[in-house]
Amino acid sequence: MVQAVGPNSRDSSAGVRPPRTRSTICRLNSGVYRTVFSAIVNPSKPYVEVSTQAGQLHLAAAGAECVAITSVAGHFCIDAFKASSVLPVVDMISEVNRVIEQRAFERIGILGTRTVMETRLYGGVSCVEVVPPSGQDLEDVHQAYVAMAASGIVTEAQSAVFAAVGKQLFKESGVEAIMLGGTDLALAFNERGTEFPLIDCAGIHADAIAKLATT
Repeated sequence: MVQAVGPNSRDSSAGVRPPRTRSTICRLNSGVYRTVFSAIVNPSKPYVEVSTQAGQLHLAAAGAECVAITSVAGHFCIDAFKASSVLPVVDMISEVNRVIEQRAFERIGILGTRTVMETRLYGGVSCVEVVPPSGQDLEDVHQAYVAMAASGIVTEAQSAVFAAVGKQLFKESGVEAIMLGGTDLALAFNERGTEFPLIDCAGIHADAIAKLATT
């Protein structure tokens, strides 16, 4: 099951279900989706409570056996979400930690929203040193990312910001890879066309969900 939260998360998860498997991908209907999404931007109504009540019960009734928040932003309260979840959770941050350990990185950079960068992905990446941009670079990445996510497309100027800051982290801060800490950053990067390795959080999560769907 995929619980979609985020403008590009529905696209990235659309191909998760392989043909001829017994697994079923259940998604929120548009009304429940809007309720869950509004909880992220409205702190007066706790996200965990809303998503559990409005989302998971709906999905469990549809036959879902697990739940995944297919948005990096939606993982700001993943520990509390998991603790209150009525369904097993496919946790993006846990999957990212696993891949980082497999690739034996020791120091990585991160791009995303201001909160994602400043918290080094909500304090959940424990297996490696995470280095965010500093000063104006951090602000430039945040503004470019928010604009891209809001429009659903990436401009050349936005791509240039992400590439320049990523390159600077790689060349000057001694990082071994750049973490794409935003669901929509895959719109701006192609690993074969970059000068540094990428850790695509949304892609790693989608792979984990696909693997679960085929077992």
